[in-house]
Amino acid sequence: MAMTADQLPDDPDALKAMVLARDVENARLIQIIRELQRHRFGRRAESLPEDQLLLGLEEAEQIEAAGEEATERADPRERIERAGKRRANRGALPAHLPRIETIVDIDDHVCPLHRIGEDVSERLDIVPAQLRVIVVRRPKYACRACEDVVVQAPAPARLIEGGLPTEATVAQVLVSKYADHLPLYRGEEFWRGLQLAKQPLVHRTQMPGGAADPVGERRAIQIDALPSIDLAPDDETTAPVLDPGRGKTKTGQLWAYARDDRPWHGADPPGVAYVYAPDRKAERPIAHLAGFTGILQVDGYGGYRVLADKSGVTLAFCWAHVRRRFYELAAAGPAPIASEALRRIAELYRIEDDIRGRSAEQRRAVRQEKSLSIVADLEPWLREKLGLISQKTKLAEAIRYALSRWDGLSRFLDDGRIEIDSNTVERSIRPIALNRKNALFAGSDGGAEHWAVVASLVETCKLNGVEPLGYLADVLTRIVSGHPNSQINDLLPWAT
Repeated sequence: MAMTADQLPDDPDALKAMVLARDVENARLIQIIRELQRHRFGRRAESLPEDQLLLGLEEAEQIEAAGEEATERADPRERIERAGKRRANRGALPAHLPRIETIVDIDDHVCPLHRIGEDVSERLDIVPAQLRVIVVRRPKYACRACEDVVVQAPAPARLIEGGLPTEATVAQVLVSKYADHLPLYRGEEFWRGLQLAKQPLVHRTQMPGGAADPVGERRAIQIDALPSIDLAPDDETTAPVLDPGRGKTKTGQLWAYARDDRPWHGADPPGVAYVYAPDRKAERPIAHLAGFTGILQVDGYGGYRVLADKSGVTLAFCWAHVRRRFYELAAAGPAPIASEALRRIAELYRIEDDIRGRSAEQRRAVRQEKSLSIVADLEPWLREKLGLISQKTKLAEAIRYALSRWDGLSRFLDDGRIEIDSNTVERSIRPIALNRKNALFAGSDGGAEHWAVVASLVETCKLNGVEPLGYLADVLTRIVSGHPNSQINDLLPWAT
């Protein structure tokens, strides 16, 4: 509310204090406006300025390549030499793909020619999806000697009783929606020629959930509930769910629990499990992680502190979230303190780039030698700067965010298995966000739970280099054929 002249104090010191307070508040509001403008119109990447130099170098390389192309046209011998170099740098197509060979030979063999070699080239081809009808005939037999006796083989089991789609068709719809993020109404175009209604298409994604649930639940158990697991990055994202009684959507949560030991050559396969919950209360991760006593790498959500207090979980916090707060300040304008904090954090990330792929013990040794001193110097420096600035600014909030989580931020120094950030699970959140953007919402709480199950299997397939379509078709077929629940581990993505 604006103040009138009569309401202003007569004391000069009081006026100065009021002006300074207004300046601090205005600076804070200006910073918020700049953040909103950057979020709406600016770059999303949180890259440091040297990446702009890389873009400039890329442009220079393109100009140089154009010059080389002109030179090649002028000198045939140099053209052949450079073509060989390009082929060497281009890489090879995967060996597991089937090869269809074509021989292009000369027409005239009149002269006594003998073969001295050959040139082989490869191109990547694609076979478009093809619809076909599987016809199952079951002959009936009657015995001439016996009366009223008809013999016939039993009908093969179906995933959807009385339904038209095969397991492969259902897998295709699931992959289109949960891996390719194609909403059902867009997928209808593919089936339009068959005159299939939307409702059966919806059933193809919902009804298989009962078949896939045991695999998905086992997937979740192995990721986030077994005490033997030592490290599990965790995050959550919103999951809009249709709420028919209110005529709009409600906001649920998809919690993501990931495991990826590949950066330090761990023996366990990577994977991610999504678990749906109707809210973001602290008891949700507590229930999900019942029995888990390892290290949970998380962002700054306060509910995780409740989890740590009520269980044996040890929290490791994420440096990327700390870095993001300083980056938002530095990207909005001149910010010497934020820029210096970014520079110091960047040193930690450069060390991490050098040790990625080494063993846990080697990573720990390098961190103790190089990263420990950087972290040890950063804490008192932040506390010093915090004492020099107004406590109501966004910079003070960023510093307090880091200092209040310092023990968890420092935990990676003593354990080579811990990553410097929780980007492992952050990357697993992106497919959920894409699906949410395209499909808008889940039809019900049950639909959101089904979303979590199928997304867990699809994303775990990706992490393990397994093709999701073939995997889901195979798993659904084996489940329909009576695969025993006692051997459900054999259906997990890394076991197939």
